[in-house]
Amino acid sequence: MMFESGLYVVATPIGNLADMSQRAIDLLEAAEIVAVEDSRVTGKLLHHLGLKKKMRRYNDHSGEAERESLVAAARGAVVALVSDAGTPLISDPGYKLVRSARAAGVPVYTIPGASAVTAALSICGLPTDRFLFAGFLPNKAKARVETLEELGQVKATLVFYEAGPRLAASLSAIAETYGDREVAVARELTKKFEEVVTGTASELAARYAAQEPKGEIVLIIGPPADGVAYDTGDVDAALREALETMSAAKAAGVIAKRFGLERSDVYARATQLKSQ
Repeated sequence: MMFESGLYVVATPIGNLADMSQRAIDLLEAAEIVAVEDSRVTGKLLHHLGLKKKMRRYNDHSGEAERESLVAAARGAVVALVSDAGTPLISDPGYKLVRSARAAGVPVYTIPGASAVTAALSICGLPTDRFLFAGFLPNKAKARVETLEELGQVKATLVFYEAGPRLAASLSAIAETYGDREVAVARELTKKFEEVVTGTASELAARYAAQEPKGEIVLIIGPPADGVAYDTGDVDAALREALETMSAAKAAGVIAKRFGLERSDVYARATQLKSQ
């Protein structure tokens, strides 16, 4: 197969090496340079494919000089961009390289394939007609809650990447912020111990607090319920529901954001309801 010179964004397997497409294999065979996150990881894939290729590191720490060098090479040769697993640019810095190539008039092509985001969505059983991928939740508790509050009323399924040691804390924050919305945890996709577990955030927080999970994780949160009316009765009903699982202060923040009200007013009402 012949490939014209340019930058090729090449998806690689997220676990099972048999998921590598034939076109992706042919492209890597034709590539003069393979831009990689970690040469040790991509080196194992290339060895599995029986290929020896010149690799250049391109990751979060790469700067303008590295981008310009790759773009220059792609003017007259096939340059492949890969990530450690899955589709490049999904939660990694490759978009800067793609922007630079397009601005320089260098053709950019896609060799599509595996992505943990779409793989998890396809089997989690939550709505997929609208979804928002938001990368990793912040590591610090306050920033994590602020992010969840910001996204709380987006009428779409929310998708995050997460690490095993942080999963229980993230699920607890989701339970505190969103109440009983349905959640799915997809782990080790396409690998031997692939697992998808669904339930409320509080249920799953207890499960993973008792046993920290291993492997790569996709965390999926169902969308908010439809049909919220903006009147006093509905605010009180939402507050009462939130107070079942949250403190008055936390419930006030969540409900005020949902209804576009002043947090201090909602907090005052929350304390009244809590005392009744």
